[in-house]
Amino acid sequence: MRLDLTPLRQAETPVDRQYAPEAFAHDHEDFRVVAPVLLSLVVHKDHERYRLVGQVQTTLELTCSRCLEPFAYPVAVPFDLRYFPEGADLAPSGGEEGESRVEDSDTSVSVYRDDEIDLGALMHEQFYLALPMKPLCREACKGLCAQCGANLNEAPCQCVPEWSDPRLAGLKSVLTERKHDDA
Repeated sequence: MRLDLTPLRQAETPVDRQYAPEAFAHDHEDFRVVAPVLLSLVVHKDHERYRLVGQVQTTLELTCSRCLEPFAYPVAVPFDLRYFPEGADLAPSGGEEGESRVEDSDTSVSVYRDDEIDLGALMHEQFYLALPMKPLCREACKGLCAQCGANLNEAPCQCVPEWSDPRLAGLKSVLTERKHDDA
């Protein structure tokens, strides 16, 4: 999944590619690609510097953070990335000549080597950026029972929720005595 830059002669070149989900069959613990990946971009060339503007679309399989069930999560992520040749002077000022430095805060800049851009890494990064902080199969997901572990979305469990804090045992005994005195 590499983009060869040597045949690119025009200032703008459109690139459309489709990849099978099996091409992303790495052991990702956060997601799994379950649909074909459509990559559509335009490569803007400025001497040895490139700008890739486009979108990546697919469906990821995530695990719900409440009920732990897998669910499909469609993504359509636009991107605008700049690529500089390895060893290029990226520091606008104060950097040494030939120093390849990208600031941590600048996520839209990367380097390429051997006249190739790794599109697999580009798409993988965009997938991670598209992930929600707390993936939910649906907004009203009820999650799992804290006592028996049953999925509360499927059916209510028969557990009686009872929580006691040992620090409040003295207060509980006072309340119990008072309830008996009122009777």
